[in-house]
Amino acid sequence: MIKLIYAVLLCLPLNGYCYDLYLVRHFEKQAGGTDPGLTQQGQRRANKLAEYLLPKNIQYIYSTKYHRTKQSARPFAQESGLNIQFYSPKQLAVFAEKIKSLQSNALIVGHSNTTPTLISLLGGVAEKIDEDEYGELFILQISDDSVKTKSVLIPVQ
Repeated sequence: MIKLIYAVLLCLPLNGYCYDLYLVRHFEKQAGGTDPGLTQQGQRRANKLAEYLLPKNIQYIYSTKYHRTKQSARPFAQESGLNIQFYSPKQLAVFAEKIKSLQSNALIVGHSNTTPTLISLLGGVAEKIDEDEYGELFILQISDDSVKTKSVLIPVQ
């Protein structure tokens, strides 16, 4: 409770709004196929993501319609009681504007080739994600005058 009060006091007097966006590339996927699901390791990491995000006051969950992204978001959706909403990875600029207009905490699950682009469109600092990199959660702390980018690694175990 004290952390929440501190966060509100930190944001509101200085800024008109303050919210966090959590962006992640889907977790480890199975080999082969056009729309593979997650491996057991990827599923364990998705469960760890849910544990990490539960206290973060997230209001929205977004995912592309691929099995691996939906499966990465599903444990948090089940724990939080929120529905997963879908976005098109082919319309990232439009989606970024929608996210900005909501001014709410959100989880966004994407892909190695779309997550860095979306981070940049949202005003954050992004680096390329290699095809074999999994588990990095990017956090954009957004206020009306700045965007701070940080990341944490979501463990497998």
